[in-house]
Amino acid sequence: MSPAADALAARVRETGLLPAGKPVVVLLSGGRDSVCLLDLAVLLGEEATVSALHVNYGLRAESGDDEAACAALCRTLDVPLQIETVAAPASAGNLQAWARDVRYGAGARAAAARGGLLAAGHTTTDQAETILYRLAASPGRRALLGMPERRGLLVRPLLAAGISREETAEWCAARGLSWVDDASNASDAFMRGRVRERALPALRELHPAAEANLLRTSELLRDEAEVLDVVIDTALAGRDRIELGHLAALPPAVARLVVRRLAEDAAGRLCPRASARLPELLALAGGDGTAMLDVGDGARAVAEAGVLRFERTPRRERPVGGTKP
Repeated sequence: MSPAADALAARVRETGLLPAGKPVVVLLSGGRDSVCLLDLAVLLGEEATVSALHVNYGLRAESGDDEAACAALCRTLDVPLQIETVAAPASAGNLQAWARDVRYGAGARAAAARGGLLAAGHTTTDQAETILYRLAASPGRRALLGMPERRGLLVRPLLAAGISREETAEWCAARGLSWVDDASNASDAFMRGRVRERALPALRELHPAAEANLLRTSELLRDEAEVLDVVIDTALAGRDRIELGHLAALPPAVARLVVRRLAEDAAGRLCPRASARLPELLALAGGDGTAMLDVGDGARAVAEAGVLRFERTPRRERPVGGTKP
């Protein structure tokens, strides 16, 4: 390999996210990033430890070609390939979110079955796009934290190594590996496509280091988030509830984070809107008996005897037969 390719492989090796001898399932779309990741996994791993998973959603006319390209690549690299063919249900709603859930669900099952890791080919370019997208779509510091390098079985070795989309293309070209381009990634039909094709290039025009500054800011905030987690743990002292008087005495920023932590622990999902309800929650302290407040995202606040806790919002029962009058 060239010195540049050797250096890139060394950066990925140093992350420790593709440990030799550890089974790894690579999410393979056929794009340059996942092709680069699969090749690196084979290069850095040991025999019979690497496999690939491709999910064919059948959403585009080229879906069959993408699957064929992945199969050809895996034959070249001598990597077992698992193909999941799925069809979007009528109730799928946000297709991109549905496809992501299907992909990670299938990947987690495959990795768990092998007792290994699930590797996704996200790069620093994807990270910058994700931060901008989340910042536009939802308020709060969490939008700026970006994607973690590791969460459970899921690892992102290229992101951890600081590798950009341009570098994955250079790797594939140097290694003689072809890839497929998904035209929908640049489509204005999806918000992420508009971020990729408009917002990020506009920031680069404003300042050549805009993307690097965005990534560095996210890195610093993730470090600071660890400190905030300790503050929240201290405020809760291991409990799943808090006295409203104690909550009111906390600095507002900490109180909002405590509310969000409690709501998310109870709901088992992200509750970005919960912290904005802090004034209403504090107002529950003056009531008698039990008071409840739905804070959104499947979480309900319950105040009893001056103590605040959260529970999942019960699902509404649909009437059997008939329609609303």
